[in-house]
Amino acid sequence: MDPVLSSPYVIRLGDGERAELESLSRRATAPQRAVLRARIVLLAGAGVGNAEIARRLGTCEDTARKWRRRFCREGGKGLADLPRPGRPRVFPAAAVAQVKALACELPAASETPAARWSCPELARKASASGIEPAPSPSTVRRWLAADALKP
Repeated sequence: MDPVLSSPYVIRLGDGERAELESLSRRATAPQRAVLRARIVLLAGAGVGNAEIARRLGTCEDTARKWRRRFCREGGKGLADLPRPGRPRVFPAAAVAQVKALACELPAASETPAARWSCPELARKASASGIEPAPSPSTVRRWLAADALKP
């Protein structure tokens, strides 16, 4: 059986697409996953079947099948990663920045009688200053630890 006919997704590359994919596949600074995807599409465009592509590139046949299909459906944009699922952020970046800026101030500057900030005090102050939703002390602690800030 002809390897090209074994897949319903036949890739025919134009000169510009081929040049772009070849350039990407040889780029030393490109992410490895992008290089692999480009090589899969180049081999598929040359008429190589999925099993042979997988064997040549040291990957599984499902991987070759996936990127061949995505390229056929979406073109070069199909080789990019899809957005990952996950819980959306609760706090905007501006709120996080405001809390970190507050942590860098002296408590006396904001009329707080403490010598230094604690995470519960910062959370209360953030809530009082109108940051919505109000961050919990543990959330404030996590934000500060991410930047190695010690109020």
